[in-house]
Amino acid sequence: MTDSHFPGKDAILAFIRSSTTPVGKREIARAFKLSGSADREMLKELLRELEADGAVERGRNKRMAPPQALPAVAVLLVTGVDADGELSARPLTWTGEGDPPRIFLLPEKKSRGENKPLAVGDTLLAKLARINDRLYEARVIRRIDGEREGRILGVYRPSADGGRLLPTDRRHKTEFLVLPPNRGDAEAGDLVFADVLPAGRAGQPQARVIERLGSTDEPRAFSLIAIHAHGIPTVFPHAALREAELAAVPALMQREDLREIPLVTIDGADARDFDDAVWAEPDGDPENPDGWHLIVAIADVSYYVRPGSALDRAAYERGNSVYFPDRAVPMLPEALSNGLCSLRPGEDRACLAFHLWIDRNGVLIRHRLVRGLMRSAARLTYDQVQECHDGRPDEVTAPLADSVISPLFGAYARLAAARAKRGTLELDLPERRVRIDERGRVAEIAVRERHDSHRMIEEFMIAANVAAAEVLEQRTMPGLYRIHDRPSMDKMEALRGFLAEIGHPLGKSADMTPSHFTRILRKVEGTSHAPLVSEVILRAQAQAAYSPDNIGHFGLALHRYAHFTSPIRRYADLIVHRALIRTLGLGVGGLDDETLGRLAEIGEHLSGTERRAAAAERDAVDRYTAAFLADRVGERFSGRIAGVSRFGLFVRLDESGADGLIPASTLPDDRYDHDETAHALVGQRTGRTYRLSSPVKVVLTEADPVSGSMLFRLADPD
Repeated sequence: MTDSHFPGKDAILAFIRSSTTPVGKREIARAFKLSGSADREMLKELLRELEADGAVERGRNKRMAPPQALPAVAVLLVTGVDADGELSARPLTWTGEGDPPRIFLLPEKKSRGENKPLAVGDTLLAKLARINDRLYEARVIRRIDGEREGRILGVYRPSADGGRLLPTDRRHKTEFLVLPPNRGDAEAGDLVFADVLPAGRAGQPQARVIERLGSTDEPRAFSLIAIHAHGIPTVFPHAALREAELAAVPALMQREDLREIPLVTIDGADARDFDDAVWAEPDGDPENPDGWHLIVAIADVSYYVRPGSALDRAAYERGNSVYFPDRAVPMLPEALSNGLCSLRPGEDRACLAFHLWIDRNGVLIRHRLVRGLMRSAARLTYDQVQECHDGRPDEVTAPLADSVISPLFGAYARLAAARAKRGTLELDLPERRVRIDERGRVAEIAVRERHDSHRMIEEFMIAANVAAAEVLEQRTMPGLYRIHDRPSMDKMEALRGFLAEIGHPLGKSADMTPSHFTRILRKVEGTSHAPLVSEVILRAQAQAAYSPDNIGHFGLALHRYAHFTSPIRRYADLIVHRALIRTLGLGVGGLDDETLGRLAEIGEHLSGTERRAAAAERDAVDRYTAAFLADRVGERFSGRIAGVSRFGLFVRLDESGADGLIPASTLPDDRYDHDETAHALVGQRTGRTYRLSSPVKVVLTEADPVSGSMLFRLADPD
């Protein structure tokens, strides 16, 4: 190749490597201004040489990309399911740097005798196809884990030949035969644990009941299913309970006395623990005109839960508290979580308190952390505080209106202005609230209201968390940061394509900030596109995590952030408390050397327990919701498409926020292609399109409280 205008191997290889997605010959030719048949032949030959050298590899549609560690066929482990119900996996072995690429599993082709869907934990042999540098599709060749022997949670139903076990996992459609000798003490409708046995007569998979958990006729069983299905520990070791029972409030000693300051707790009416209290006043310092002085006091869990103790080991295993509509699984025993570590009004409580000073623009200008003794002046709810602020105080808030509540809102106004100027990602998404009556049944499912009182406490907690992270950073003290990375390049490309398609292009700024997304959200506010755009932007975001390596918090537009304000219910906050106590010399309960060497491992573990809790809480709400709607099968509902996948449409009902599936097989007669960029199913023959967030009318065809699944069909197919 001697033509002087033609790029060399190094130039073309550099172009392929710098691209965020695989590129074809057309893009390469356009980039280097190549044209004519001679140029095309030279380019074809050069790419063939690069491929022969192993410098690039050819993917789908003959597009070129840097070589990846993943082979064309690999053994995979199924690791999770996303919001659209699609399974993801990772290579069983991975020797590359960093995390392996993401792998999505294509739906399996149905075959005779195969009625068990894939589930988390399965091992399989699959053929891989690259979508881009960090994303693969996998098509299952065969499973290699036999009958997936292990333990299963299910509901026992009697039958003529003994009984059947119906798994609670909605992805697992197999019914297991339970022969009479394997029934144990299970009765009809009981929730049981069972061991999966080798296939019996006619290939029917069998199970042996090993533990009876209770009857599914009791609505409170739905939380129990979620707890056991996700492996959430529920029983504290005796030694941990003993340590909690022997604990006592410390004497004042070297602590700062905060008992005369009217700190108040502000939580939801259904809150089960109170671990933060707040107070504010105008700053009297003439150097800070129109500034504010805040105090955020947090329960001093580190005083009671010492590194290496039985309490500490139990709290670490749980990682966090888990909250269900009818119960909580606390991280700490009740003697602490609802006792000594709960900031009850009128009772002395040990605390760690940040004094925070903000200027007239809401900027945190300085802070001081103390170990104190406080006495809450009142336990308030968000609704009470909002009503008082709006001029409707009750007998509890009236005496506090001018001295406590009004200054809190004054300080909040400054912090809210700073947040707006900073440009955070403002996704104020609705949250389902399930209200349980005294009989344990669902009385109501509604969207949880959010007031300025909610946002006020959120801003105070963020300010304290920032202060905690600043102390760690300034003193080069290892700890756990709450990190939130920028969206990945593949997600950004998909998001840009989608937004461009609906007429709201997102620029290719090298320094993408949350404000770029917020501007798009404001543009579509009040339009039919608003719910759709919010959903797609949310799905483009990375998942927050815990790590000793600070990369900042993208969503909050903060350079440093650490969870400090909820040590009753998050072990990560306890780690931060201990790190602060150690570096500031605040007494006993500081971070120990053994923990210092394990912070990366601890961060990964706590990120995992957080995801486990979220999945369990979501599953329980789904089951309660299905139970609530079970007697309304056949009724018509309004909703929106909340997810689009190859196998159907996920619909979220307007009335309750309930989610269910419209199987693709029930859509009007056509073959539908899944347009991932447009988040749509498109009919090949009719062009009929079902797009994410589009309004739909549906009929509820099935509601299964045990699995938490619901099926719909379109009410107006045409």
